[in-house]
Amino acid sequence: MALLDVTDLSVTFSRRGQRTVHAVDGVSFTVDAGEVIGLVGESGCGKSVTSLALMGLLPKQRGVEVGGAADFDGTDLLRLDARSMRDVRGRDVAMIFQDPLSSLNPVIPIGIQVTEVLARHRNMSGDAARKEAAELLDRVGIPDPRRRLKEYPHQLSGGMRQRALIAMAVACQPRLLIADEPTTALDVTIQAQILELLKDLVRDSGTALIMITHDLGVVAGMCDTINVLYAGRVVETARRRELFAAPRHPYTVGLLRSIPRLDVGRGEKLTPIRGSVRDVLPWPDGCAFAPRCDRRVDACVGEPPAMVPTHTGHEYRCVNPEPLSAPSEVPA
Repeated sequence: MALLDVTDLSVTFSRRGQRTVHAVDGVSFTVDAGEVIGLVGESGCGKSVTSLALMGLLPKQRGVEVGGAADFDGTDLLRLDARSMRDVRGRDVAMIFQDPLSSLNPVIPIGIQVTEVLARHRNMSGDAARKEAAELLDRVGIPDPRRRLKEYPHQLSGGMRQRALIAMAVACQPRLLIADEPTTALDVTIQAQILELLKDLVRDSGTALIMITHDLGVVAGMCDTINVLYAGRVVETARRRELFAAPRHPYTVGLLRSIPRLDVGRGEKLTPIRGSVRDVLPWPDGCAFAPRCDRRVDACVGEPPAMVPTHTGHEYRCVNPEPLSAPSEVPA
């Protein structure tokens, strides 16, 4: 049995006088203990909303409807009440948010924010909590951790703020960790350090990790299985090597071709995906990617495409997929 089994997850936003937005539309995936899976796609494809729904962090009385199921070791996270979810959140399931500066409280020292997690879920307080907090900061690579406990978020660099968030997330050794764009706005050196830190945490503790990113270079070095999202639905899912070696959905191919490469000549132009993520067709009317797709055919419009399974577990949602004989666009 998978540690987390998400089935037909849907999130809709509705406001009076405006059209209903299906931010997540029937997303399904599984995560095993110790596995790293990726949720990949452009901004606006539903990745972050998926994670917020799983964490129970979406407002439930402001025109937001969440459907489907998210079975976490026998418990449906989507059916828990607020109090029960607070017991699970941070202890069994934790999340590293995208922007550490806005996720950390700016008027409370880092130490108090870390020890709060320890007090809530591990019943630690006083010197024991502060000692554990310092050890956590040291574990994630923050120098002079005892001094940093007294500092405020604005006194830390971007990389150290992200490390502090990771320390808070792993304080209770959660069984599932969700990382939402954990390397956004960090320079490449710090990005590599953060990713290496996450790899070590998964390897040492057996924690399952959901990596949410638009950077295919990140998932190439981190993930076991990759789910590509577009307009709120999974359009392709495969093991990492197979996805990079033989992508079938035109959207996945477009993402791979848009990555800058070191083996091309100077001045060579990038190959972007034409249009924007707002140029979509409603799924009930056909493939949402059809307005931007270079492989569009008449069958792409009229009926929503179903997922096409293969014997290897590779699945894609396309009626005119990229042929297997096409040259790979995997970055060198």
